[in-house]
Order: sequence, then structure tokens, then C-alpha cells
Amino acid sequence: MLYHLLSLLREHYSVLNLFRYQTFRAIVAFLLAFLIVLIVQPWFIRWVKFRQFGQPIRDDGPESHKVKQGTPTMGGLVVVLSILLVALLFCDLSSILVWLMIIVTAGYGVLGFVDDYKKVSQNNSYKGLSARGKLYWQFGIAFFALLILFVANPQFSTVVTVPFTKDWGVDLGWFYLLFAALVIVGTSNAVNLTDGLDGLMIGPVMSTAFAYGIFAYAAGREDYAAYLGISHVAGSGELAVIAAAIIAAGLAFLWYNSFPASVFMGDVGALALGGALGTLAVITKHELVLILAGGIFVIEALSVMIQVFWFKMTGKRVFRMAPIHHHFELGGLVEPKIIVRCWIVSIILAIISIASLKIR
Repeated sequence: MLYHLLSLLREHYSVLNLFRYQTFRAIVAFLLAFLIVLIVQPWFIRWVKFRQFGQPIRDDGPESHKVKQGTPTMGGLVVVLSILLVALLFCDLSSILVWLMIIVTAGYGVLGFVDDYKKVSQNNSYKGLSARGKLYWQFGIAFFALLILFVANPQFSTVVTVPFTKDWGVDLGWFYLLFAALVIVGTSNAVNLTDGLDGLMIGPVMSTAFAYGIFAYAAGREDYAAYLGISHVAGSGELAVIAAAIIAAGLAFLWYNSFPASVFMGDVGALALGGALGTLAVITKHELVLILAGGIFVIEALSVMIQVFWFKMTGKRVFRMAPIHHHFELGGLVEPKIIVRCWIVSIILAIISIASLKIR
């Protein structure tokens, strides 16, 4: 909204021409999102404490987590609202791609909020929405957004390209809808599974958002896309503004979520941020690169699937506890060391994924 208002004033105030550039608006979005979360989060923490919305801890979790019982949760609400506000202020709202990001992020945020509220109101981590119910809503929101995308842009490519290759790709046709929905839903749930230690999840979210901010900007520039040999997606550069807001909001949230956490993200933040990253991957046509850029999320999700599958098959466990960060905890690694090492790995993976733009 502010972007469109400033566009009308550019003729009178030349300095406002800066807002024509997506890179400048990304910087402004970063600063504003950071300040919003940094300033509002302490107020939100006090309000949550007053309402006694503390995080219920799993009975079968590590013993060291018992001290976390009652820590304020749903802090992701401030993060998500700041991202949405910044998107509405500084993005070109005539772009359908911006609205797709807003729909998925807001929709998954509402779903996560309902799940969190049911848990904290009953003080039981198992009393949230059912897994099947969440999946229904996640797929419903994803399909709704994707149908809007294909109606608004029938020429949107259904080809899935292979990273680090020049011409390898598979045209999925109408099956692309199911594939893209799986990317969005899978990423949302993988990010949610990663949110088990103080600050563990938000680090990889920021590094992945950084990589996809670059992908979005490059894909939105026809000259850059042609030079790099990637799909040109008109208007995707606007999503770099949202990616910057995700990074900034995450960075400010980490101020309060770093070990020992003063507030937890909750499903309201984890589901929304994961859905946003998955949507970025689909819109920028870098779906498979997400396996690399979001490698921490992939490992966390795979550890759960392997544990469940093997236990059902043999009655034995592969890991001491899943997701895998709990396996490392029970193996003797202290929580901060696991967190920082995961951040390091996620940064390296993000850098390698960015290199896929040139190495092909």
C-alpha cells in the first residue's frame, strides 16, 4: 500500500524514486520487520505470561526439557504478522505472486495458531489439531493458492529442473499441481519438526530465505535469468522483499529465542514460515534446490520417517529419539552446540545452493 502511495508522489519528490527498486525496498523491509519484532515481542511475551499461555512439554521428551515447561509460546505470531505487514506496505500488490505468498503464509499461520491455542488452553502438547486434520487444511490452502497461480498465469512452467544441470528437466503437466503442493506442505511440516530446540529452526529458515531471496530476484530479471540459464518468472523479484522480511523478523525473534529461550515460536510461526519457503521454491522454479538449501529440515523430517517406519517394521528404534536433534541431545551433546552446528551446516548448504545458479 505504501509502495503504491509513494509511486504517486515520485513526480514531486525525486528521492522517492528509490522505492522503484526492489533491492532498496528489500532493505527497508528488512529494517522495519526487524524493528517491529524487536519492539513488539517483549510486550507479547508479557501478555502471554499474563494469559498463562505456556508451552506444554512432551512427557516422553528429554529430561533436560522439563525446565522449559511453561515458557511463553506462540511468539511466531509476531513474526508472521510483521512479515505480512511489511509485504502489504512495500510490495507491488498488483503482483499475483505477492498475494500467493500472503495467502499461504497467513493461511498456515492461522492453522498453526488454532493448533497452538488448543494445546496451551488444555496444557497438553497432544491436544492440538489432529495430524490428518492439519494435512487436509495444509493441502487445501496450497491447492487454492496454486490454482490461483495457474488461472492468473496459464503459461507458468510445469517443468521441474535438476540443480547443477543446464537442460535437464521433467515436464509434469497437471501433475505439477500435486508436486508443488507436496513441496509447500512438506516444507511446512519439516520446518515444524525442526522447531525443537531454542533457536534451532530460525537459523536455517533465515539462511534458506536468503538463498531464495536471491533466486527470486534473479528469476524476476529477464536479463539475469537468460544469462544464468534459469526460468524467468515475471514479477518474482517482488518476493525478494518478502524474503528480506523473513530474514529480519527471524533475526529479531532470535534475540528472544536464543538459548535459554524467553519465548517459543509455536506452530503459528513454524507452519507459516515453512509454507512461505515452500511457496518461494515453487514460484521461483527452484523446487529441488530446496532439498539442498533446506537440508537441515530434510534431515529432521527424514529422521522422523525412518524412526516411525523402522519401529513399525521391527519394533526397534534407529535413533535414540526423533527428530534427530533429540538423538544428539541424548548422546551427550549440549543444546547450544547442536543449535550452532546446525546453523553452520545450513549456511554452507545455502551458499552451495546459490552456487547452483552459475554451476550448471
